[in-house]
Amino acid sequence: MDGYHHGARRIQYWGAIMNEIRELCRLAALASLAGTLAAQSFSITGAVRTAGEKYPAVRASLEQVSVAASQVNLARLSYLPRADFLAQVNRATRNNVFGMLLPQPVLPSISGPVLGTNALTNVWGSAVGALISWEPFDFGLRRANVDAATAARIRAESAVALTRFEVEAATADAFLTLLAAEQSQRTGASALERARVLEGTVGALVKAELRPGADASRARAEVALAETQVAQAEQAVAVARAALAQMLGLPAASVQAQAGPLLSPPPDAAEPGGATADHPAAREQNTAVEEAKARLQALDRSYFPRFNLQASSYARGTGAQTDGVTGGALTGLGPNIQNWAVGMTVTFPVSELASLRERKKAETHRELAEKARYDQVVQDLNGRREKARAQLDGARRVARLVPLQGDAARAAVEQSTARYRAGLATVVEVAEAQRLLAQAEIDDALAKLGVWRALLGVAAAAGDLEPFLRQAGR
Repeated sequence: MDGYHHGARRIQYWGAIMNEIRELCRLAALASLAGTLAAQSFSITGAVRTAGEKYPAVRASLEQVSVAASQVNLARLSYLPRADFLAQVNRATRNNVFGMLLPQPVLPSISGPVLGTNALTNVWGSAVGALISWEPFDFGLRRANVDAATAARIRAESAVALTRFEVEAATADAFLTLLAAEQSQRTGASALERARVLEGTVGALVKAELRPGADASRARAEVALAETQVAQAEQAVAVARAALAQMLGLPAASVQAQAGPLLSPPPDAAEPGGATADHPAAREQNTAVEEAKARLQALDRSYFPRFNLQASSYARGTGAQTDGVTGGALTGLGPNIQNWAVGMTVTFPVSELASLRERKKAETHRELAEKARYDQVVQDLNGRREKARAQLDGARRVARLVPLQGDAARAAVEQSTARYRAGLATVVEVAEAQRLLAQAEIDDALAKLGVWRALLGVAAAAGDLEPFLRQAGR
């Protein structure tokens, strides 16, 4: 029994040690995770750069560029000679018939004289050979195919630029949205604090029977309303942070936004210029037009004769003789009769003219469709630039007027509070003044960010975010 109790104590001892080790590992993992989560703080420039490099859509577009580059290399390989090698061994009967058989892929061919036999006697057969063919000239077809593949690669590269630009613009917008939500949350917290102060003041006056009990109820209602607004602001912050974290590919809890100069009015700077045709969307659509043109040029070079220089060397072996006699058991396993040939083959697809015409018509209409899409893209971009300029002008005017609204609202709060304490105003007037002040503070915070957002819109419409990032990251 003593040994049993001693063993049980040892098991409990080592069990306790293992539990401590597991707890230490868990704490270490949590500490490591907390350190990782606390380290993810981004400026708007850092967030934009990170999303532009790591967003899956950008990586997928880069892989499409690699695919297109491989297609270019594949088209260039058509300039090289083609070499085909063959080796074969078979065991088959040797019955041969006189007459023609139309080309088909089912029945194997047989060579040699007709012996008039119909037996199941079978022999070995073997063959080995090589054929080298090369087109000395092709009337520009191979060059046109290379140009078409190159145009596809250029389009894929422009698609990468457009995807990265759109991702970066969306990330910058999500960053500003998060800052706006955080400002609304801070303003809501200040409004809640003022509502609680008012509730305390009203409660003291009600207890002193200097104000009716209805005022206390109204003050509590204002506190509840402010708490609801704070909860809604916290929800907006969580949603905005999740949206930014999605662009960055990180957990939402680990993303923190560094405001930098974005909470101050931006300096007056020249708007980004540049032609509409330089916008990534316009460049991408223009490369689609060029790709359609390149494919049409390749079709123009398709209806020409194909010339092939060919050289062949081969050897065959068979266990059957022309007199009907068969060799030994292994005769024919090795090729023993050889031949070689050099020549030129010319092929001309006469019957493909009608189908080629229809393919060219389809490609022509595809080119016209891409040109129409390009015109639409340019028109839409011009409209976006005009709208962005109008929004920027309006945002700047609002940002200049909002501080006056805030000063007036603060003065109204002070006056209404003093009047209420003196018995010259009702709690409704004080609550209304505080509500106007809260709205003025929110408008003031969002007005500055509104100018930044309008500047982002102008930069996005112009197709260049660098001027905006230089101002926002200074």
